[in-house]
Amino acid sequence: MKFQYLSRLTGLIAALLVTCAATNRVHGADAKRPNIVFIFTDDHAYQAIGAYGSKLVETPNIDRLATTGVRFDRCLVTNSICGPARAVILTGKYSHLNGFYNNTNGRFDGSQTTFPKLLQKAGYQTAMIGKWHLVSDPTGFDYWEVLPGQGRYYNPPMFRMGKRVMHEGYTTDIVTDLSLDWLKQRDPDKPFLLMCQHKAPHREWSPNLKYLGHDGDRQYPEPATLFDDYAGRGKAEHEQAMTLAKHFMPLDAKLRAPAELTPEQRKVWDAYYEPRNAKFREAKLEGKELTRWRFNRYMHDYLGCIKSVDESVGRVLDYLKEAGLEENTIVVYASDQGFYLGEHGWYDKRWMFEESLRTPLLIRWPGVAKAGTVNEDIVSNVDFAQTLLDAAGVEAPADMQGRSLRPVCAGETPSDWRKSFYYHYYEFPGPHDVRKHYGVATERYKLMHFYEPEMDYWELFDLKSDPQEMTSVYGKAEYVEAQAELEKELGRLRKELKVPEEDAAEADSRERPAPRANPRGPAKAK
Repeated sequence: MKFQYLSRLTGLIAALLVTCAATNRVHGADAKRPNIVFIFTDDHAYQAIGAYGSKLVETPNIDRLATTGVRFDRCLVTNSICGPARAVILTGKYSHLNGFYNNTNGRFDGSQTTFPKLLQKAGYQTAMIGKWHLVSDPTGFDYWEVLPGQGRYYNPPMFRMGKRVMHEGYTTDIVTDLSLDWLKQRDPDKPFLLMCQHKAPHREWSPNLKYLGHDGDRQYPEPATLFDDYAGRGKAEHEQAMTLAKHFMPLDAKLRAPAELTPEQRKVWDAYYEPRNAKFREAKLEGKELTRWRFNRYMHDYLGCIKSVDESVGRVLDYLKEAGLEENTIVVYASDQGFYLGEHGWYDKRWMFEESLRTPLLIRWPGVAKAGTVNEDIVSNVDFAQTLLDAAGVEAPADMQGRSLRPVCAGETPSDWRKSFYYHYYEFPGPHDVRKHYGVATERYKLMHFYEPEMDYWELFDLKSDPQEMTSVYGKAEYVEAQAELEKELGRLRKELKVPEEDAAEADSRERPAPRANPRGPAKAK
């Protein structure tokens, strides 16, 4: 009996040692696997970030990511509009493969493979907090609390794991508070993915009340193309509906107050805006002077939103440092696309033109990204999924269409890295009347095809001689060779990316039933 007892005891001790060793191996592996914080904004133009040379606003906290990581100067989006950009990031696939083409009638298929699902399966804790904008409920997250539809700037309702909750305050602050709360309550023994996603600085660009008057009624430098007449370009550019001169609404201009303000908040709002609005009404501005007034009001409000975003980034970075997480946490800062800050007289996005196509991207990746690096390779939001899976040591599915940015971050761009990029915009008819188009971009050129039967034409831009993209040179004799090469490359990319000949969004809409209403709120475009 004594021998049997000792034998069992020895066996139990051996089993315990094996278990402890296995646990230590797992925790050791988890300790080496980096945490990931993905900070995402809606409509943040690279022109409004200090690290990108902005003269409009200071962003010291966002700039910290540039000084400690990599600033990407040619991060291009596959489809310059909010919901589709999010779908691309989650799936690592273009719109024609992930099925989410536009904001007007799109609904994300949450059953498909996404990088958060793969990280979750690999043992990561995952959280999505803030703006979701994909109509269906989030999947692949242990915790989620999201804004319905576009969300609102003040006192927002949110859905916490399916339950509607109300918050009071400014939405950027609230999203940050909730993100930090989750970080503090997570399991400290597991790696994590936090997607902290802001509404700001989306239209109607309503600032935190504490930042009203942040610029001292500054008169902002006008873009050289503020009064563009679109000569040298086609019918689509002339017939859009996104100009400061003609399409800026009273709510955009803060001539009306948001309905959701509390009485106390409304007092602060009125104290700032009403005296200025009264002067505006008395002036009875017209023509260019009216456009200039709208531009300056737009800049005050948009950049006021950026100040809160920058403050939020600082709070997150400070927490990571204080909690001892800084050296093992990748921090990504990006936006869903670029945005117009008066260039060509426009606000909004959608076009393949530079201000819309190009989004900010900053990555701090300890041990990989070289601090203070500026990268000019063509990278894309379609690369994000594979990059973050690579960072976690998780194999990416073969049908993802991007590439990991790890070697690029390390300053070792592969010799076969892309030299050209495919773009496709689908949302017409829809807000702002930007016509459907696709095209190819290289370091120097852009070839675009507006392909609807009633508006079928091509444009070619030489970014070297015409960086503001004012005049199409399509069909010009001196560009015959370049044009032929671009047309060939466009065909190659469409084949490689499996782009159907027929417009994918139209074909899909015929095959699928209309999207069902969702109590979380529709993904409304503005």
